[in-house]
Amino acid sequence: MFGLVNVPVKAFPAVRDHKVRFHQIDRKTGSRIGYEKVAKSTGEPVAKEDIELGYELETGEYVTFRKEEVDALRPSSTRSVDIVQFVDLAAIDPVFYERTYWLAPADETAARAYRLLTAAMESEQRVGIGRVVMRNTEYLAAIRPLDGALAMSTMRFADEVLDRDQVLDLGDAPEPDERELKLAVQIIESLTSEWDPEEHHDEFTNELRSLIEQKARGGEVLAVESGEPAAEGRVVDLMEALEQSVEEARKPTRKKGRRSA
Repeated sequence: MFGLVNVPVKAFPAVRDHKVRFHQIDRKTGSRIGYEKVAKSTGEPVAKEDIELGYELETGEYVTFRKEEVDALRPSSTRSVDIVQFVDLAAIDPVFYERTYWLAPADETAARAYRLLTAAMESEQRVGIGRVVMRNTEYLAAIRPLDGALAMSTMRFADEVLDRDQVLDLGDAPEPDERELKLAVQIIESLTSEWDPEEHHDEFTNELRSLIEQKARGGEVLAVESGEPAAEGRVVDLMEALEQSVEEARKPTRKKGRRSA
């Protein structure tokens, strides 16, 4: 439910992780390998009731808490998103988005208000910013219109996003001259097309799943050819590289298909 406009909604995950995950297996017995909680200083197992939470200080010392102390601070989960403002859709940089959920009307009576809010936000290209508590954790959230529905994206707080100057050193490189800039723009223009997410595939995961299927069927596993060896490093003339890139970009391209198993 939106605290401001009172539209009951339900949240459903909008993304899924397609990564392949493995367990560690004992080669001799085929048994899964478990993990035991042990004290690093002694190597001895530690009972669950003897484990507490510790926050490490810069001095290397720890401030300790019982789990109950931290749990007491956690907010209770709610069924509402308290929208505090609306902002332009283009004003939010994607670096702030974290995990996305589809929002659906909670019941038939909420459907009309849901559609009205979606249409209004779509018309004005606005995003609702608010807070939501899920699984006893409070999140900053953005409610935005997407494909005729509402999507809620949990967001990172400002202090979680590092300023570029904290991690990057761009040096004192000179500004590009007019010819360099013109060539770079030509590369961008020659590669510009409509965004279609279906054109892009996780080739590694596809190949890995194919290999899993082969092994599961007990079939022969074919070796995957390695790529060409990397060329030896050499000094590259920037203008030459840009001109070559423009020529390559002008050539017709074929979509890359999946390798056969």
